[in-house]
Amino acid sequence: MSHPTDSDNYFAHLNAINVNERVEKKGGFSYLSWPYAVAQLRLADPTATWEVRRFDGLPYLATEAGVFVEVAVTVKGVTLSQIHPVLDGRNRPLLAPSAFDINTSLQRCLVKAIALHGLGLYIYAGEDLPQPVGADAANDPIHPPPQTERPSLASNRPPVRRDNGRERINKTQQAQIHKLAIEVGVSLDRVLSYFGVAELGDIAANDFLRVIRSLEKRRQAA
Repeated sequence: MSHPTDSDNYFAHLNAINVNERVEKKGGFSYLSWPYAVAQLRLADPTATWEVRRFDGLPYLATEAGVFVEVAVTVKGVTLSQIHPVLDGRNRPLLAPSAFDINTSLQRCLVKAIALHGLGLYIYAGEDLPQPVGADAANDPIHPPPQTERPSLASNRPPVRRDNGRERINKTQQAQIHKLAIEVGVSLDRVLSYFGVAELGDIAANDFLRVIRSLEKRRQAA
């Protein structure tokens, strides 16, 4: 394979590479193998670099809409960045992802950032097209979400109420607990076990402040 010189259009070179044999299918979407993408990138430009963007020191940004990661790739002095949501196996946003989920999203984000420079860009064509009427998107929830607002921590509005009538913490509060747990070095499994629940969304609303206070005490003791 010929390699581009400084005078070549590196985008055209990377964009011309056929990556079909390296494409993996999962959840109805196409993904390019990240080791292959990195190898092709370094062959095209041995000086190419990439960086995981940090948010208050963390490699992800937790929001009400979900958790996001960002990776910037520099090729031939050109830096382009890509933002990617942390998704589950059905390509649905995760509000309380594990370290594995975040790492997987960073790898996919890296590949997409490389694609902005040309490599495998064509496999993402149509990813932003609307779904046909009546078709379910890969990241659609199995059941429609309840029509409830997401109050902030300082809000006086009632938290999410489930069908059994018991109040549970909302998604914003789940994200706050998850972020704080990571900051103080406490595993989510430990938090869930202490409150006898299977997932963050099962924590009772009146236990929210107890969780926050406990984690804050852990931070102060560190």
